[in-house]
Amino acid sequence: MASLLTDLTTRHPRLTTFVMLGITLVLATLAAVPSIWPAAVPGLHAARIDTDPENMLDEDEAARVFHGAMKAALNLHDIVVVGVVNEHHPDGVFNPESLTRIHELTEFARGLRGAAIGSDDPNAGVVEVDLIAPSLVDNIEQAGPGTVRFEWLMADPPQTRDEALAVREKARRIPFLEGTLVSEDGKAIALYLPLTSKDLSYNVYKRLRGRIAELEGDETYFITGLPVAEDTFGAEMFIQMAVSAPLAMLVIFLLMLLFFRKLVLIISPLIVAMVSVIVTMALLIVTGNTIHIMSSMIPIFIMPIAVLDSIHILSEFFDRYPEIRDRRKAIREVVQTLFRPMLFTSLTSAAGFASLALTPIPPVQVFGVFVAFGILLAWILTIVFIPAYVMFIPERSLNDFGLVRGEASGGMSRFLSWAGGMTYRRARPIVIVSLLAVVAAAYGISKISINDNPTKWFKSSHPIRHADRVLNEHFGGTYMAYLALTPPGEIDLDPAEAEEPSVPSPEAGPSSEPSLPAGLGGLETEPVAEPVVAVAEFPELFKQPELLHYIERMQEHLQTIDVVGKSNSLADIVKTVHRELIDGSAAQYRIPDSRAAVAQTLLQYQSSHRPDDLWHFVTPDYRTTSIWIQLQSGDNRDMARVIDTMDAFFADNPVPGGLEPRWFGLTYINVVWQEKMVSGMLKAFLGSFVVVLVMMSLLFRSPWWGLLSMIPLTLTIGLIYGVIGLIGKDYDMPVAVLSALTLGLAIDFAIHFLARSRELYSKQSGWVATSELVFAEPARAIARNVIVIAIGFTPLLAAPLRPYNTVGVLLASILLVSGLATLLLLPALMSLFEKTLFRSWRS
Repeated sequence: MASLLTDLTTRHPRLTTFVMLGITLVLATLAAVPSIWPAAVPGLHAARIDTDPENMLDEDEAARVFHGAMKAALNLHDIVVVGVVNEHHPDGVFNPESLTRIHELTEFARGLRGAAIGSDDPNAGVVEVDLIAPSLVDNIEQAGPGTVRFEWLMADPPQTRDEALAVREKARRIPFLEGTLVSEDGKAIALYLPLTSKDLSYNVYKRLRGRIAELEGDETYFITGLPVAEDTFGAEMFIQMAVSAPLAMLVIFLLMLLFFRKLVLIISPLIVAMVSVIVTMALLIVTGNTIHIMSSMIPIFIMPIAVLDSIHILSEFFDRYPEIRDRRKAIREVVQTLFRPMLFTSLTSAAGFASLALTPIPPVQVFGVFVAFGILLAWILTIVFIPAYVMFIPERSLNDFGLVRGEASGGMSRFLSWAGGMTYRRARPIVIVSLLAVVAAAYGISKISINDNPTKWFKSSHPIRHADRVLNEHFGGTYMAYLALTPPGEIDLDPAEAEEPSVPSPEAGPSSEPSLPAGLGGLETEPVAEPVVAVAEFPELFKQPELLHYIERMQEHLQTIDVVGKSNSLADIVKTVHRELIDGSAAQYRIPDSRAAVAQTLLQYQSSHRPDDLWHFVTPDYRTTSIWIQLQSGDNRDMARVIDTMDAFFADNPVPGGLEPRWFGLTYINVVWQEKMVSGMLKAFLGSFVVVLVMMSLLFRSPWWGLLSMIPLTLTIGLIYGVIGLIGKDYDMPVAVLSALTLGLAIDFAIHFLARSRELYSKQSGWVATSELVFAEPARAIARNVIVIAIGFTPLLAAPLRPYNTVGVLLASILLVSGLATLLLLPALMSLFEKTLFRSWRS
């Protein structure tokens, strides 16, 4: 088949090239210019970009459904955090000049909607009514016995130092504001900008940075928050893809030019790689799949594998052509020799990525399927196009092509010859050292920490990372998690169908409960014990003092966790209003002792400028509440630790009334999808490992040879993940996904090495003689691949996004370790077990 296919393409090179380029052009045009599609053509879609990690989960995933339902029920929004810090003024930001600029920035932020942020929807953008800033929140003070006064904390910028300091002191008396709006040291203020949709975060981020650049003064401004980190990463990801991929191809091009010295020939592998990427991405778009964080990295994964096969062909052609001096005959022999190994390397690589379709993460499934397709497409193009391309090169242009006198004994050839001899002279020490490496790797793997944090997808020098560090030092935390208490099953609804809560007017009060007497509003001064009423017996659950006391105990327990900076709840609102209703003293900062008294505090709160804030903590029927938890770290392991700690609390202190505690919020959602990804990746990898082992046994028609071929792969994965554990690198999304790439690249060299070894052994008297031949052409091809791909992707190390850095480092590591394992450990084992492995050759 290989010979027939090569004969066909070498006899019709123009037709072959025309068909390839024609298909590529059509698909690229369909993907890039959707306006040209006929309206009646079904199944074609325009490009859709999605950078939301929440979509790592299925739409019907329970955690995601509850997250969306609670956001709708409590009218919560994803938040951009803007911090203003003044380390120079003795009063921090609480001086007239700083507060004036903060007021200006707040007014600017209020207008970030519609066209101001590039949206066609005039209501899209910052939710002004829920924006938290000094000029937009209430100060709560006693206005007389049994009366509470609500006034703007900073209605206008202060004119004097005393007025500025008064803003600080008033804010410190409001538990919700201290540690959230104002820092405890008085040097910083944080503005919280809720958004109608988190995919607007990057546009809001850019507009804020533009306005901040115009502000004078000695304040420093910081912008952070998970929505900003995630959306900014998505925007910068595409920029890096447009920069890093071409740079990688440029370096690969220069390295191939160094090795093969024939410009006209080395263009062909680049064409194969580019066509593979273009066709794969075009198909992904027109079939309706979104370009997600994962799928945006498809080109980076396809390119090295696409180039690998091409370099094998070019390397073999480079070595053989000077002997044959006939391009058609030379390329025909090369393809015939490499057809079977290249087919199986492509199949195994594709199997590794296709196995990702078994994970429960939709973007990972799409990523795996399309990378697998791109790999197989690259193999087809390599077999079809490169022989055709060779026929375009005049014979006279190849006069000085290939190994020339002295090159066969050059530096690389001498090193490989030395390495080949060492593998049978020092076989046992090589195997022993490898076994010791396996033991060390096993220890390192046991130390692996599974963790991710979208904010840490940026380098530590990135403004978002810097803002994250600074603001989490000054405030209770910029990472939000929410813990709901709800009757079982009442909030399990489709978030798409969830309606916004019907907010009672302040005049009507928060419930149908009658108003209390004037004066102290009926608030008890002595405790009145009331039992917790069961869920079914009392509709307005969270007017019960005992439930509020339970929330208070939950918050106290939360504060024992070092990563929790602060929490806010309905109980805090009730205690604050109660304090001012009585006498304003710290002793009255407590929960009243009856349902009627609690209801009065809530009724009073409804007289504030922002009565709707109450419905962010409790539903209007008072049957579901949530505790806002500010975390100073967005690491999944820290969120998981909070969850585990509270699970232990609930086990020892069951929630009264049969209520169910449930988590939601972006920080929690990230934990859920990462746990699914890690477990899914492990299952997918183990499944593909078995599939590849079976394929190798079939390829070599021997289980022993199948097992032998898996040794470089196993050693590579063990060592790389062992080192990850030893150096303390988190096992995050890029590391998890790269296990599939390890499978594809590490097995590639073993297949070529073993296939050529078996072929050459049949013509020699034993392994020693065979080794000398194997460490010539085949070993040079492997060494060239290691160098080209490992160095070729070093531009990824310069990217400001850490997943790209991780891909670059691990690509080089995979190539280096698997190449060394193939060239040193495999021949050492073949030398030690020659009689077993080559039994059929001796019979």
